[in-house]
Amino acid sequence: MIQNHVVPSQMMAIEVINPGSQSQLQQVTVAVPQVKAGQVLVKVAAAGINRADLLQRTGLYPPPPGESDTLGLEVAGTVVAVADDVSKDWLGEAVFGLVPGGGYAQYVAMHSEHLIKKPATLGMAEAAACAEVFLTAFQAMRVVGHLPDQGALLVHAGGSGVGTAAIQLGKASGCFVAVTVGSDEKAKACLALGADFAVNYKTHDFAVELKAARPQGFDLIIDPVAGDYIVEDIQLLALDGQIIVLSMLGGRMTPELDLGLMLKKRGQLLCSTLRNRTDGYKAALISDFNQQFGKALAEGKIKPVLAQSMDWSEADKAHQLLASNAVVGKLVLTLF
Repeated sequence: MIQNHVVPSQMMAIEVINPGSQSQLQQVTVAVPQVKAGQVLVKVAAAGINRADLLQRTGLYPPPPGESDTLGLEVAGTVVAVADDVSKDWLGEAVFGLVPGGGYAQYVAMHSEHLIKKPATLGMAEAAACAEVFLTAFQAMRVVGHLPDQGALLVHAGGSGVGTAAIQLGKASGCFVAVTVGSDEKAKACLALGADFAVNYKTHDFAVELKAARPQGFDLIIDPVAGDYIVEDIQLLALDGQIIVLSMLGGRMTPELDLGLMLKKRGQLLCSTLRNRTDGYKAALISDFNQQFGKALAEGKIKPVLAQSMDWSEADKAHQLLASNAVVGKLVLTLF
């Protein structure tokens, strides 16, 4: 291992105590991770918060085998050590990117091909809000799904981190973008980001409103809700359209699924995750994202929506805030 920083043997991390419905978060002292071949060690400045963290602390979303049990799927910070087979040019570089776990800690080991250099236009907190949302949205739109340029995109939970990222990527691709949201404030925020149409599902029948706004239907629907929404998605799908399910906030079961209409539209229903993908897959995804949108990110033409940054001692409070669905964009824990 090559380092430009005196790396301690111990560090502080936030661990889950009593995983389940009554779980708690606690700062503990643990060993600093040892870098393996192909990895770097990052001194964490900020860590993004994701709904996967909420699921993991309840015991419903464990990390992939062999990965850290510590929460945290994305970080921003500075490279302080590299494995012998990794370029020394990374030393001292400000970076952000995905980790399979371990982000809520002072140091984290990262695959070198999963690093993204932090643009000067982004602070550390903003950078920590980037990777998971933009890569998840990009994967849904361009890898798992195939949204055509100048196509039509529908995003449920448009005010979420992934939703706000998808709006920007869709508009950068010249698409008509519509969103469903849970408040008029979130609708205004999404329209300000560039969405062409926003509907509050709590006060309107979103399917009726969206049919009127886009009679020809949507080429791609990003759906983190599932449940009853799938029935509406099929109604809103364009010919040869795709529904990409990212999670099941609305439940696992979908009643009255009309496969006849799905067949008539030649539609596709696809499910996608990111955390448990292979290192090679993530490296290729990051490379493709950088090629297509890296310049726009560096120039500030697309950027994360940072709802709030909070000291990492307030991690439990931040989780409660995320669970309340009261924020637009991302919550981030800062360690600096």
